[in-house]
Amino acid sequence: MDGPVVQAAKVALEKKDVTPVLMWIKKDDEAQIKAAFAKTLTVRAKGTEARELADQFFFETLVRVHRAGEGAPFTGLKPAGTPLEPAVEEADKALETGSVDKLVKQVSDETATGIRKRFAEALEKKAHANHNVEAGREFVAAYVEYVHYVEGLHQAAQGAGHHHEEGLEAAPIQEAHKASAPPHKH
Repeated sequence: MDGPVVQAAKVALEKKDVTPVLMWIKKDDEAQIKAAFAKTLTVRAKGTEARELADQFFFETLVRVHRAGEGAPFTGLKPAGTPLEPAVEEADKALETGSVDKLVKQVSDETATGIRKRFAEALEKKAHANHNVEAGREFVAAYVEYVHYVEGLHQAAQGAGHHHEEGLEAAPIQEAHKASAPPHKH
């Protein structure tokens, strides 16, 4: 529960002022968050256990609404100390330090490794694609994964991706049966 949204919620509760959390939600969701905040403040006054339960309610409501605003599912609050995805951690560090160089290198290196791995697999399978139908299918599967991975990276680089996506792994290979061999054009 250490993320920036929950940190903002803790500040808001401490100050008894909802303002610090409003930037984390869409304007259309303000009434819902303000109502949850008011209920939380009321229940917090009823003792330690009530305070813990009320805080949990507010954190979960706020994060759920924030995630919905991103178009992402709410999967529950993570326990304090749960490590962030390395790229997210580096993105936060870049903002703290004012330098993006380490993040650019990390993402570039991981991207290059992912492309090279999928390329090598597709190239190796291509060499055997015409030996038999099964070898051909193995090539097509590797080819589709390679192309979809590169395509996903390209779309994300152009800003077509969403914040907090599940990742840029290749889509399930459902279309492999549609193609018998390259060229593959989108």
